[in-house]
Amino acid sequence: MDLRLESYIESHIDPEPPHLRRINRAANLRLVNGRMVSGHVQGRLLKMLTQMINPRKALELGTFAGYSALCIAEGMADDAELHTVEIDDELEDFIRGNLCSDPCGRKVTLHIGDAVEVIGGFADGELDMVFIDADKREYTAYYEAVKPKVRRGGYIIADNTLWDGHVVEQSKHSPQTAGVLAFNALVAADSDVEKVIVPLRDGLTLIRKK
Repeated sequence: MDLRLESYIESHIDPEPPHLRRINRAANLRLVNGRMVSGHVQGRLLKMLTQMINPRKALELGTFAGYSALCIAEGMADDAELHTVEIDDELEDFIRGNLCSDPCGRKVTLHIGDAVEVIGGFADGELDMVFIDADKREYTAYYEAVKPKVRRGGYIIADNTLWDGHVVEQSKHSPQTAGVLAFNALVAADSDVEKVIVPLRDGLTLIRKK
């Protein structure tokens, strides 16, 4: 996106909360691939989508810095709960510190471990909303594991589904691009769900279970 247009958008939406701005900066200074943080525009969209869906129980796959978890939690009711899963145990202290930076963090339960194993701990139809933003190579596995856990009328939101435009390249695909392509094809062919890809940032797919 043109930087001028991006700046215009950011100046015409709700401001980025100070605690999230600090997390964004800390992630870019301290972590490899700090750009993986959802950021201002996507973060405000995640909050609003969550408010619209109004989940009582939600799941996030791929916590990273905890930025998106706090955006989702911000949009949830006070008595709702968000479970978030991160496989990199070296990020645990950083994440927990960030979750404590805002009162919304009390709605969040952090799981350190394998996403598919954590998904298996939920009952079928238990989840109202899932946000997928983890290993792109495993997106189809995440989708197949989590879909039964989402209630009818519930939502799955998947990030990075345009993968920086690599999905339309004709050259040999990386394992990550191949994973995103396989996921997109799987969702497109799934008659059990409604779906739309929003070309925001790196692509955001909204999926509603019929």
